[in-house]
Amino acid sequence: MNKTPTQRAEKLLAELTLEEKLCQLSCQMLYPIRGDYEERRLYKMGNFRNPGHFIHEQRGTAVEPDEVTDAINRDVRLSMQSNSHGIPPIEHGEALHGAQWGMATCFPQPIGMASTFDDELVEAIGDVIGKECAVVGVRQALTPVVNVVRDCRWGRTIETFGEDVLINSNMGAAICRGLQKNGVIATPKHYADNYSYGGRDSNVSDTSERTMREVYLKPFEKCIKDGGAMSVMAAYNSWDGIPCTCNGYLLNDILRGEWGFEGFVVSDYNSVYGVSGAHRLFDEVWKAQAASLKAGLDIDLPQNSVEKLRTAYNEGMITEEDIDRALLRVLKAKFAIGLMDKPFADRDEAKRLVRCSEHKMLALEAARRAMVLLKNDGVLPLSREKIRKLAVFGMGADEVPLGKNYSGPFEFDWTAEDAKTPLQYLREYLKGYAEVIYADDEHIEHLAAECDAALYFTTVVEGEGMDRSDIRLPGVTHKVQQNENAVIVGKFEMEVTTNQEESICRMTAANKNSAVVLFNGSPIDISAWENGCGAVLEAWYPGEQGAQAICEILFGEISPSGKLPITFPKTVGQLPLFYSVKPSGRGYGYVENDGSPRYPFGYGMSYTSFALDNFECINNGDSLNIKLTVENTGEYDGAEVVQIYLAGIYCDVVMPIQELKAYKRVELEKGEKAQLDICVPNEAFLYYDRKMSYGMHNGDYTVQIGTSCKDIHKTFAVKVREGKII
Repeated sequence: MNKTPTQRAEKLLAELTLEEKLCQLSCQMLYPIRGDYEERRLYKMGNFRNPGHFIHEQRGTAVEPDEVTDAINRDVRLSMQSNSHGIPPIEHGEALHGAQWGMATCFPQPIGMASTFDDELVEAIGDVIGKECAVVGVRQALTPVVNVVRDCRWGRTIETFGEDVLINSNMGAAICRGLQKNGVIATPKHYADNYSYGGRDSNVSDTSERTMREVYLKPFEKCIKDGGAMSVMAAYNSWDGIPCTCNGYLLNDILRGEWGFEGFVVSDYNSVYGVSGAHRLFDEVWKAQAASLKAGLDIDLPQNSVEKLRTAYNEGMITEEDIDRALLRVLKAKFAIGLMDKPFADRDEAKRLVRCSEHKMLALEAARRAMVLLKNDGVLPLSREKIRKLAVFGMGADEVPLGKNYSGPFEFDWTAEDAKTPLQYLREYLKGYAEVIYADDEHIEHLAAECDAALYFTTVVEGEGMDRSDIRLPGVTHKVQQNENAVIVGKFEMEVTTNQEESICRMTAANKNSAVVLFNGSPIDISAWENGCGAVLEAWYPGEQGAQAICEILFGEISPSGKLPITFPKTVGQLPLFYSVKPSGRGYGYVENDGSPRYPFGYGMSYTSFALDNFECINNGDSLNIKLTVENTGEYDGAEVVQIYLAGIYCDVVMPIQELKAYKRVELEKGEKAQLDICVPNEAFLYYDRKMSYGMHNGDYTVQIGTSCKDIHKTFAVKVREGKII
C-alpha cells in the first residue's frame, strides 16, 4: 500500500539516532568553492546552501547550468553516502526574480512584477523560476518577499510587491504555486513586519496586533493557504518584545495553530545568533537555539547547529520530543516534494531548459507589462522615421537593467551574451535610421541641443542593507557599500559620479523633446526636475530583456500598461505615505503642501485611451459581481487595469478610507470592446471587530470602480448585515 509523506517520514524518524536527528536539523554554507571544499564540507547535515551560487567566483567566468547540476548532484551523492539511511539534503538558494544559482532567466524585480497587476503572469514567472531551480537540484527557494511596504526608504522595497495587502497576498501566493508545482519548496519571508521607523531594515516592531493582523500577516496567510508554501522564514526583528526567530505566538499560535501550517520554519541567516547577540536575550547561543526550537523554529540557516542543539539537550532545555517534532516537519517536506525518491537532477535537461527561448520570451513580456508611464507631454512615443540623431545620457544606459539586488551568483555579475544594455539595443533598433550618441553628462548641453531627441537613464543606490534617508536621485560622489550582514547576495559598492538631477535639468533645458527612464526599486522624489521634463518612464529594474521592452515602449511598438503598486510622494518629508490610510481626526495636510502624493497608487498612463461603461453591481448575498464594459478608444493597442476599492463606514471599528479588493487587467486592440465580470469575494468584507473577532461584521460600504485609487469612474453603495450583503 502506498504510504503518505507523513507516514514515510514517521517511519524514517523512528529509525534515526539522536545524533542523526541533530545533523538532519542542521545546515551548512561554504564559500569560496576551492580545492579543499570536500574537506570542509560536513556531509551529514540535512540542509545546505547549494554550491552553484558560489562556484562562479573562483572560476572568473560564468559556469554553465550542467556544471552547476554536476556540482549539486555530487554534493547530494556524498551527503547520502555519509548517513546510513541515504537521506539527501535540501539544497536551498535565493530566487527573488530568477533562480540565483547562476545565469538563470532574470525577470523584473518583484516591484516591477507587481506593476503588471497580473497574477497569472506572476505565477508563470514562479513556474519558470521553479523549473530552473529544480533542474539543477535546488529544492528550496528563499522567496517570495511578502512584507508590505509602508515606508519606501526601506532598501528592500525593490524585493517586494509594494504597499498593498491584496497585491502582496495574491502575487506572493502566485509565486509559491509556481515554485511548488516543480517540487521546489517556497519560503515566504520575512515573518513578520521586517522594517520599522524610517524604513530601517530589521528594526524593532511596535506594530499593534490589529495592524499586524490587518496588514502584515495577511500575505503570509495567503501564501500558505492558497499558495501551498511548505516553509516560512522568520525575520530578524523583534515584535512585542520578542525576536521573531523565537516568537512562539507568531510561529506556533498564529502560523500553526490558527492557519494550520504543516511545513517547517527556517531562520533568516544567523538570526538565531542574533537572539543572543543583537537582541541580547541570552548569554549563550545554545540557549537561543533552544528557545527558538521550543518556539517553533525548525532549521537554523545557514549554520551547523549540532553542538548547540546537543548542549541544549544535555542541559535539559530541549527534549527529544522537541527535536522529533521539528525534524518530522522537514522530513515530511522531503518526501512530499519527491526529493527522497528522485534526489538527483538531470544535467542534460538543465542545459536544454535554462534560459530557453520560451523562458526568455516570458521575461520580455513581463518587462513590457511592468513599466509605468508617469508623465507624457506628447514627447512619447518617439518616431524612428523622424529621428536622425538621438542623445543618450546617464549611468543606467550602459548596464543590463537587472538591479544589483539578488541578481547573479555570489560576487559575480549576472551576464549573458544575448542580454543587452539599453544603449546597445537602441543602437541596433535605430541602425539605418538614426545615429545614437552616448556621452558623459558634462557634454549634455551641446549634444542634447544638436539632437532630435534626448534620453536620460538614471541609477539609484539601494538594496538589502542599503536603506535610504533621501529619496532623490543620488548625486555626485554618492558612494555606498552594502553592509557586512548582506554578503550572501554578493557584497557590492555603488558609486554615482554625476549630479543626476542637475544633469536632467540641463538636458531638458537644451532639448524639450527629452524623456527620463527611471531605473529604481522604490519611489523617487522627482520634484526638482519633473516640470521641465517631457516624459518620465518608470522602468523599475526590468530584467534581462528589459532593454528591448524599454525601446519598444519609447518608440511606440508597445503601449505602456503598468500601474504603480506603491505611492510616489512629492518629498521624503511626507513619508510614510500610502493610499489605504485610516481617517485622520483633523486632516492630512502639512504646512507646505496638502499631503497628497506625486503619483497615487494604481496610477499609470498609456498611449491609448479607454472608456469604462455599462456598470452593474450584482449581489450574491456573500459576494459581489461587478460587470462593466471596457473599450479601447484610442489609436494604439493596449491594456487597462480595472481596480475595485471598498470604503467602509459605520463599521464596528475605524476602516481605511479605501482599500483595493479586486482588479483585472484586460488587453484590447484599438477599437476593441470587452465585457468584464469581476468578483469581489466575501473576504473583502471581513474585518476584526473591537473584540478582535474576524468576521463579516456590519458596515456600510462604497464600492469604487476605477483605474487608480484616485481615478474612480463609478460607485455603488452596499451594506453588510448579519453576515450578508444587502
